[in-house]
Amino acid sequence: MEQARFCFQENQYFGEVQPCTLAVFNRTVDSPGVARKIQTRRSVDELIRKGEPLDEWLNSYYFRKFCEKQDAKQGETFKGLTPVQKLLQWTNSLKQSLPCFIFAVRAFDGVRRKQEEIQLLSGLFMFDGDHLTYDPYDVFIHTQVPGFPWQVRLAHKTSSGEGIRLVCEWRMELGNIADNQIQLARDLGLMGVKGSTGKPVVDDSCIDASRISYCPMRDDIYYIDEEHLFNINNE
Repeated sequence: MEQARFCFQENQYFGEVQPCTLAVFNRTVDSPGVARKIQTRRSVDELIRKGEPLDEWLNSYYFRKFCEKQDAKQGETFKGLTPVQKLLQWTNSLKQSLPCFIFAVRAFDGVRRKQEEIQLLSGLFMFDGDHLTYDPYDVFIHTQVPGFPWQVRLAHKTSSGEGIRLVCEWRMELGNIADNQIQLARDLGLMGVKGSTGKPVVDDSCIDASRISYCPMRDDIYYIDEEHLFNINNE
């Protein structure tokens, strides 16, 4: 029987929490649907950033279906938005509909992703750095320097293409998840650094153990330590 050290949720809003085995992980990161959503988001964002024509996406079937739903749901509020604002809402919804992992939790008491229903922690924690002004891969390279004081189990580019997600072993001697994230940010030289949006690159909203991590597509994974990431006893 395959081991599952952390949890998986097909959809953050209505999907049931389940154990994430290596098979589930591989099937999810290799999903054509995951790749399509991430690539669409990046393509639209890049065109908007460059000020290039958006006709291809404005006329796409999926965008028009999204607009129909939002017209009915939001009414005049949505209708009053510019085409670019509507596209950004759409690409954000694509990100939010990605499958997700809950790396810090091994088991919940039931199938709901609720902080108060955590049954077992995994010994892992997630670090999120986004809106970097340079290649996220450069941050990963820093973790591979001899003597780097963290055990990294997974590293990947985020769906925006401008960030990095690290999953590391939780160092209990440092304190809670927030304490670990702060120290890791310092060790990476990211503490207090502002990104392309003018906001800090370190996401301080990821401090709850039940926090989700959106699934990457396979091509965005820089590194994975399967032996320890999926080993319950971390042996």
